Amino acid sequence: MHRPITKSFIGGSIATGTLIAAYFAIVSLISGFAFAGSQFVEFWFYFVGLALGFGIQIGLYIYLKQLVRGASGGPVVAVTGMTSTAAMVACCTHYLVNILPILGISAFASFVGEYQVQFFWVGIAFNLVGIVYIASRVIKVRGNMQHIA
Repeated sequence: MHRPITKSFIGGSIATGTLIAAYFAIVSLISGFAFAGSQFVEFWFYFVGLALGFGIQIGLYIYLKQLVRGASGGPVVAVTGMTSTAAMVACCTHYLVNILPILGISAFASFVGEYQVQFFWVGIAFNLVGIVYIASRVIKVRGNMQHIA
């Protein structure tokens, strides 16, 4: 039984690290690594919460998949993962206002910058919904397996 849990933990840890790396890559590309780092320090609670939530979902999904081949949950993981990434990047999007007038979307960047903390909370809420959903599937599958055995 240790092996499925180990695989799930490793997969979740990789997903957590990948989400944080994606944040640093995207924001560094846009505004520089120093800025990405300063924003991470300022909003670390949100970044870590979003990344851990996504990692937990991936870990649960891997565990569920190991319990039953073809288990559902993939679409929920994809949607909440995209939401987590978007919320992390939204933190710094408002700084794009300097270059976005050229692209004609400065109003959108201003909107995102104005509500960046709310975007973090929405991302965390989506993570919690995804965790509860996938965990309920794991509980259901494990319960069915115990009744069969």
